[in-house]
Amino acid sequence: MKWYTFSTSEIEKKLKTSITTGLTEKEAKKRFAKDGPNELQQEERMSAIIVFLAQFKDFMVLVLLIATLISGILGEYMDAIAIMLIVFVNGILGFLQERKAERSLQALKQLSSPKIQVLRNKEWITIPSREAVIGDIIRFSAGDRIGADVRLIDTKSLSVEESALTGESVPSQKNGATSLQGDHEPGDQENMCFMGTLVSNGKGTGIVIGTGMNTEMGKIAHLLKSEEGLQTPLQRRLEQLGKVLILVALLLTALVVAIGVIQGHDLYTMFLAGVSLAVAAIPEGLPAIVTIALALGVQKMIRRRAIVRKLPSVETLGCATVICSDKTGTLTQNKMTVTDVWSSGKSWQITGTGFELTGDFFNGNQPIEVDKAPALKQLLTFGVLCNNASIKFGDKKGRNEYQINGDPTEIALLIAGEKAGLSKGALQGSYQIRDEFPFDSERKMMSVLVRTSDNQEYVVTKGAPDVVLSRCDNILWNNRQSYLDDSRKNGVHQAVERMGSRALRTIAVAYRPLKKGERITSTFEAESNLTFIGLQGMIDPPRPEATESIRECQQAGIKTVMITGDHIVTAEAIARQLNMIPDNGKVLEGKTLASMSVEELEDVVDDVYVFARVSPEHKLKIVKALQNKGHVVAMTGDGVNDAPAIKAANIGISMGESGTDVARESSSLILSDDNFATIRAAIEEGRNIYENIRKFIRYLLASNVGEILVMLFAMLLALPLPLVPIQILWVNLVTDGLPAMALGVDSAEENVMKRAPRSTKEGIFSRGLGWKIISRGFLIGLVTISAFCIAYAESPENLVRAQTIAFSTLVMAQLIHVFDCRSERSVFHRNPFGNIYLVWAVISSVALLAIVVYYEPLQPIFHTTSLNVRECLLVLGMAALPTFALAGSHLFKNNKYKGQAIKHSSFK
Repeated sequence: MKWYTFSTSEIEKKLKTSITTGLTEKEAKKRFAKDGPNELQQEERMSAIIVFLAQFKDFMVLVLLIATLISGILGEYMDAIAIMLIVFVNGILGFLQERKAERSLQALKQLSSPKIQVLRNKEWITIPSREAVIGDIIRFSAGDRIGADVRLIDTKSLSVEESALTGESVPSQKNGATSLQGDHEPGDQENMCFMGTLVSNGKGTGIVIGTGMNTEMGKIAHLLKSEEGLQTPLQRRLEQLGKVLILVALLLTALVVAIGVIQGHDLYTMFLAGVSLAVAAIPEGLPAIVTIALALGVQKMIRRRAIVRKLPSVETLGCATVICSDKTGTLTQNKMTVTDVWSSGKSWQITGTGFELTGDFFNGNQPIEVDKAPALKQLLTFGVLCNNASIKFGDKKGRNEYQINGDPTEIALLIAGEKAGLSKGALQGSYQIRDEFPFDSERKMMSVLVRTSDNQEYVVTKGAPDVVLSRCDNILWNNRQSYLDDSRKNGVHQAVERMGSRALRTIAVAYRPLKKGERITSTFEAESNLTFIGLQGMIDPPRPEATESIRECQQAGIKTVMITGDHIVTAEAIARQLNMIPDNGKVLEGKTLASMSVEELEDVVDDVYVFARVSPEHKLKIVKALQNKGHVVAMTGDGVNDAPAIKAANIGISMGESGTDVARESSSLILSDDNFATIRAAIEEGRNIYENIRKFIRYLLASNVGEILVMLFAMLLALPLPLVPIQILWVNLVTDGLPAMALGVDSAEENVMKRAPRSTKEGIFSRGLGWKIISRGFLIGLVTISAFCIAYAESPENLVRAQTIAFSTLVMAQLIHVFDCRSERSVFHRNPFGNIYLVWAVISSVALLAIVVYYEPLQPIFHTTSLNVRECLLVLGMAALPTFALAGSHLFKNNKYKGQAIKHSSFK
């Protein structure tokens, strides 16, 4: 249908909607049920069966299955069935892990979906764009992405970038009043806007005429490909490492098989043992492990109000050295609060911050009642009346539940009145607003014409103190109208300066009583011969949690830089309240920054902690200068013009509440609460995710090394097989499953935010991880073969007993070792019960081990026999040696160094 040819009234009738009231919620739900969600069809998800079958496509698993099938044909039914069951259980675990990761990523897509403003039941509300329906009235402004196809109703300087649809890079000018006839391509339909296009300037309102696949974008949806899964640098490194480790494991396995055959072991038995060992030892799942760990970490980040859009940013978070943060709403509450008022030469202070509706008034240290201070009461009253902000109270909970709308400055004046008991609703019973002269940037004032209940009319004006004062002839002094002489003007200027020195933004309030029958015909006439009442000083207070977060970032070696468009005095005052600026720290103003080259900025950027009066265009220069100095930069932003700097930063961070769609799409991390503390939490979580991946790898590879060495030692020593194939697979299932996964959700170590940022060039095996893997793996293999030798020497005729002891020792050594993997230092540095998931995982694994050892029906299948108390003590003693011996040596070294340090200090 050619919607661009219809008038607004015709579309209203056709779609049964209203441009003044919008749709009702009931009607919107009815249309949503009929037409479905407003989104493009996505590529079909792989079915659960396909995902499950994919778990068995690995070459070595297929070889194992074929080998077990042959053993079944040869009559080894119990072994064949048991091995296939273990492989099946492993497949189920892999399937569940993969589906969990998929659900995590799906949740991210939903959380980061764009929002739109829609008129429902006469009220503008914000909803996810997928909930928009045909007939909805929506509005948008610069930086928003259009959520559906719309016929424009009203536009103001609206231009839309439609390259996603038309390929035209120059924004198209839009005009809702235009009526078109004939045939026009989408790029020429100037009274239409389309889903997926971007508002580059101005604002507009329109009627939704197409959603989902019934949009222009839907028509070309077949050209849109789903975004490819993004691999992180760590995943790529591990994938390459995995190939090397697979080759090494295969060579060692082949060596074990070859030596076994040479020594006279049965070829079939050694082949099956070799394949089982390869399946257990080859870390083919390392990249998948990282994906799962990242997905679990991302879910934790979501709970901490940080939405990850790009997985590589999780790794990069741990490397961040500088956070460039907006001030308003991120470091501060974005809730302007009146804290000081001045009138008639007197000052009052108001308690309560943010949008709290309660507070007390003080003159010095003396509390006062507003009713007993007429000048103060009139100042607050007129601040409420000359005001377009509103407070909407809930029907049930009264003042405990309310919604505030309007300009932050006007909200601050409104709440100051509420604290004095001067609510707008109550005042409107005594004062009627007759006319309004809106604020504009040239006049820097706003005025209203009010009539009292006794028919007295006033002009009430608020605005910038210097401008308002220039329009005043009189001043309210000692509750009387007095001439505004130079002395009293100086008193006003001094009050403004005092507030300004404390970074308070000042608003002046004045009034003029009208003569009976006097008519106002212009703003100049209204805003002349005024009487000055007083000043209200306000500030956007720092977030209480921001100070602590900045301190923790400093401890973590991360510098916090404030970048704001605010006045330099305000910015520096807030920064000092937050303890951001050290004694030698500098503050740089935008005009100075504009005159500097990137190279000149590099020379000073390390000493600058506040950039004030900065435009979004300057942010890119700051990012480049910091990066050229070797920093890993996290940059926050919310506007369209912030997008280049967000994209150029190592970690682009956008605002979930106040940010535009463009900023969000350019970012790798979205703060759902716009809070700096969330950045700190995300960095902590990012560091912990990386450390958990290292724990995962450390445990997995050390266990695999131990398993291979047990068999290799046995072959080199010409011993019987210490482990049969089904035991090898059972070890892999019991130890590499639940305990390994539990490490992925381990909590952060106490010092995770007290370490310097990780270098971007750091390898996965740095900080001694490679040595820990080899040394622990070697010891696990050594104690296992030792336990086997002891048991075999005691009763060579009872090979099953020796194999059971070796099997149990290997499992228990790995389960004890998993607790050692929780700390970079040793097992004694962390509470073993600190990760309850790990505790239960280990208990479950021990229970599974006990079942196959002591449950008689399973003993023939797993080639086990019951162990007595002495044998169990042998198993536990040998299994504990790798972890506790090395932990003890670590403690000894630490105590030795501490002792040396104490001796050294005593000589001074």
